[in-house]
Parts: sequence; C-alpha cells; structure tokens
Amino acid sequence: MRNIIFRATVAVFALCVFTAPSWADDMNDNNAAKPGEQIVMTAELPLALGGEWTGGDAMPLGGENPIDETKTEQVKYWFFLPVDESAKTEDGFPLLLFLHGAGERGDNPEAVKTHGPPKYCADPEQAKTWKFITVSPQVKGNRFWSPAQLRVLIDQLCDQYPIDRSRIYVTGLSMGGFGTWGMVAHNADIVAAAAPLCGGYPLEFAPKMTKTPIWAFHGDADGAVKYEYSRNLVDKVRELGNGDVKFTTYPGAGHDVWTRTYANPKLYEWFLSKKLEK
Repeated sequence: MRNIIFRATVAVFALCVFTAPSWADDMNDNNAAKPGEQIVMTAELPLALGGEWTGGDAMPLGGENPIDETKTEQVKYWFFLPVDESAKTEDGFPLLLFLHGAGERGDNPEAVKTHGPPKYCADPEQAKTWKFITVSPQVKGNRFWSPAQLRVLIDQLCDQYPIDRSRIYVTGLSMGGFGTWGMVAHNADIVAAAAPLCGGYPLEFAPKMTKTPIWAFHGDADGAVKYEYSRNLVDKVRELGNGDVKFTTYPGAGHDVWTRTYANPKLYEWFLSKKLEK
C-alpha cells in the first residue's frame, strides 16, 4: 500500500514539474523578478544598426533601424511583475513597454527610473496597485530606439512570462516619444495602443499608423522638440482614417509634459480599455 501511495505521489509531482509553464521556472530562479518588485535583467538581442541621434531640433531617423541577426548585443532593462492581478486574464498580464528619453541613455540602468512607469514601479506603495508587466530597456551611448530590436525583446518576454499578446502597450517621452511612434509605424500588428509624449516621426510613415489607438501629448511651448512634430502627425494620421487618436496639448508647457501625464490614472485606464483585434 505504501508503495502505491509513494508511486502516486511521485507521478503527481512529476506531472506538476513537466507541465509547469516556462515563466514559472524563471520566477523560481533567485535572480528572477518576484511579484511586486522591479529588477534589472539582461537580454541577448540582435545588434541594432545605425540610429544615432544627438538630440536638438533635427528629426531623428525614421527608418526601422534594422538589426544584424548575425551579431548580438546585451541590452539591460528593468522588469516589473505585478502583485495586483486584477487586470490579468486567462491570457496573461497586459504588457507596458516604456521608452526613456535621450538623457537616460548609457550604461547606468538607475537613470531609466528617473521618470514615468519604472519610477512608479520602484515605489513600494505604487507598486502594490500597478497592473502591468512593465519593461523599461536602456539605450546605449548616442543611439536611438530600434523598433526591430524592441520587437525581438517583446517576443522573448512573451515566450517567458504570462503576457496577453493582445494587450501590449507602448509609451515613451522625448526620444522615447519618437520611439513610440516608431513602434506604431513598424510594429502595428503587435501594439494594442500607444502614448507618445513630446515626440514625433516623419510624416511619410503616417500611412502605417492608421489602425492603432494613439494618445499623444505635447506642450505647445516645447523648446526641445517642436510641438508641430506631434500636431502635424496627429492631423495626418486622422486624415488617413485613424478614428481612435487623441491629442492633449498643454498650453504654455515646455518639454516636460511627462510628470503630469504619467501621474494621470486616466492614461492607464485608457490603455486597459484597448485590445488588439485579431
């Protein structure tokens, strides 16, 4: 009788081990994120080519910033796994990708937590009610965001963690605002909604942005990135048939529109109201 019980116990244990999802193994790793905390992780990604941007008034490159799949580079990113599961469905958590500005580039991941979602995820009190798996990568040197490389990162994360692929959201400020527009232009098939702050993108890419819900923000006295970059792009995307575009202008505001925008809970409610149609 004891042998029968022992064998049954072993069989159940083996079943649990071999049917556990891949992300469960990651969560059991001592170096993996635990619910309610944000940690630095490193991804081995295809090398991003070109895309340098030194800031100023010049429009950054609007191309996809292709990748060299024969070479790789290590990219650091902050990863947050929610303890609040109220937004989780049977398909997983919503994913929020945050793209920082030019001032947070480099090799010190702490800089990425200066603004926006990663800043909130680092706050123990705010982290308790944060509903998104949040990923905040860091760009090195004077480089720019590569939508192609970011897509590889997202695919890797979706394979490792319980992420609802129909609820992938993107937001970013300044250079990250350009990167957010770029994600819509080149990865519209995976982006459920996007919120670019004080950014822009070449108008020639507007035809690729006609199906993604967009909520753009810009101060009309911005001295770092022209207000018209957002205004003209929003007008063009609407003209081409995107009926789900919002544009918030902050009268008299300069470049920093992110402090008030990311503090507004309505932004996150708006994200969660959007779902990618399959």
